[in-house]
Amino acid sequence: MSESTSKPIPPASATQPAKPKRGVVLRTPIPGPNAQKVIARDTRYLMMSTKTAPIVAASGDGVWVTDVDGNRLLDFASGVAVNAVGYAHPEVVRAVREQVGKLTHFAGTDFYYENQTILSEKLVQISPGNHEKKVFFTNSGTESAEAALKMVRWSRQKQIVVGLLGAFHGRTMGALTMTTSKPVQRARFGAYVGGGHHIPAPYCYRCPYKMEYPSCDLYCAKILKELYFQTSIPPDDVAAFLAEPVMGEGGYVVPPKGWHLAIKSILDEHKIPLIDDEVQAGMGRTGKWFAIEHHGVTPDITTMAKALGGGLPLGAIVFRKEMDFSVAGAHSNTFGGNVAAVAASLATIDVIEKEHLLDNARDQGNYLVARLRELQSKFDEIGDVRGLGLMTATEFVKDRRTKEPAVAFRDRVLEAAYKRGLILLPCGKSSLRYIPPLIVRREEIDEAVEILEAAMKSARSAA
Repeated sequence: MSESTSKPIPPASATQPAKPKRGVVLRTPIPGPNAQKVIARDTRYLMMSTKTAPIVAASGDGVWVTDVDGNRLLDFASGVAVNAVGYAHPEVVRAVREQVGKLTHFAGTDFYYENQTILSEKLVQISPGNHEKKVFFTNSGTESAEAALKMVRWSRQKQIVVGLLGAFHGRTMGALTMTTSKPVQRARFGAYVGGGHHIPAPYCYRCPYKMEYPSCDLYCAKILKELYFQTSIPPDDVAAFLAEPVMGEGGYVVPPKGWHLAIKSILDEHKIPLIDDEVQAGMGRTGKWFAIEHHGVTPDITTMAKALGGGLPLGAIVFRKEMDFSVAGAHSNTFGGNVAAVAASLATIDVIEKEHLLDNARDQGNYLVARLRELQSKFDEIGDVRGLGLMTATEFVKDRRTKEPAVAFRDRVLEAAYKRGLILLPCGKSSLRYIPPLIVRREEIDEAVEILEAAMKSARSAA
C-alpha cells in the first residue's frame, strides 16, 4: 500500500555538507553501566510509565542516537514519530536558539505572537481543503484531541462522537473516551467523559467480519449507516466521527482503498463532521503532509502534534472557520503555541520543503517495505507487512493460517534489536513499527534490516 514516485530524490540533507556513512557502534552491552545507574534513579523517582527499552540517550545527530555509555544506535523510532528531520538539524537548532535568546513565553493565548500567526498561516496552507480554516495551538496530541472534541460539542450542540475500535487519541479523560487500542489504557478510569461510540476498524488482515477485500464491498464502512445508525447511534445526535487515517498505536493499520470515501459519504449525508487525527501520521510521515490526502477526502478538523514541534512540545488543530468558539474563554490554554516550539516548527516545515523530504519519505518508504517483504519471505513469523511512506509495520504471528498473534516473539525481536543497536517501537498486539526520521537514506535502511534479520534469528532460537 505504499505510494511510489518517479521523482529524483536529492540528498537527504541538501543544505548540509555530506557526512560519511556511519554505522552502529556498541562499546558496552545495552544498557551499559552508566545507563544502569540512570535507570535505577529513574525507577526510584519517576512515575511508572511506558518504558520500552533500557536506552538512556545523551545526544542525537540525524538518524543516530548516542547513549550515556558512548554507544551509537540507529533510531527507527524517531522519538515516537517526533523527530521528522532527524536529531539536531542545524536549521532547527538555529531557529530555537535565536528565539530563546529573545523570548520564550508571553502569557499564552492572552496576548499575541507574530510567529504563531506565521505558523497558523502555513498550517492553513498545507492542510487538506480549500475552505476557510483557522488554527488553535496545543501542547500535545491528546490536548489536540480534547480541543477538537470540545469544539464539535460546542458548535454542533450534540454529545455523541463515533470512533474506531483499536484507535489511539490520547490518555486524558476526553481523549481516553475515544481511545480503544489497549485495555490497560482504559482500566480503572471509567466512567469516561461519555458520548463515545466505536465501530470495528477497517483492519483487512484481521477483518472482524471474516470477509475479504474487495469482495466485502467495504462492509466495514457501510455498516455505520446500515446497522449502527439503525440501532444504537442516532445519527442526528452525532457531533463528529473521529479516526486516524492510518491507525498508529493500534497497529499501523492502513484502511483499504475507498473506505474513507465511503465513510465520508455517510457522514456528509447526515452533515456529520470528520475529525482527522494526524498526530502520528501527519507532517510528512506518509509521504504527504497529511495522511488523509492518500484517501481523497477533506476533514473538517485536523489534529496534529508530535513532528509538528520539531522535537519540542507542540500540537494544533486546523478547523473550518465556522466551527470556531463564539465566546472568548470557552477554550484556551497557557503554553499552547509556545514561541520556541513554534520557531522549531517553522524551521522543521522549511527543512521538509527545502530538502524534498515528502519525496524521500515516499521513495525510502517503498524501499523499506520491499526490504521488509524480503524478510517476510524468509520468516513465517511475519504475517503482514503494511504501511504508507515511512510509517510501516510488520505483524508477527505464530501461524500464518490461524494468524494467532506472536506477542512473545515480537517482544524478543524488539529486545534483540536494541541490544544490536537498532531502536524500534511496538504497536498493536504483536507488531513492530518502523518510523525513522524522514531524512533516512537507503544504506541506513539496509543496516536496520540486517540488524532486524539477526534479531529475528535470535528470537527464533530463544523460543
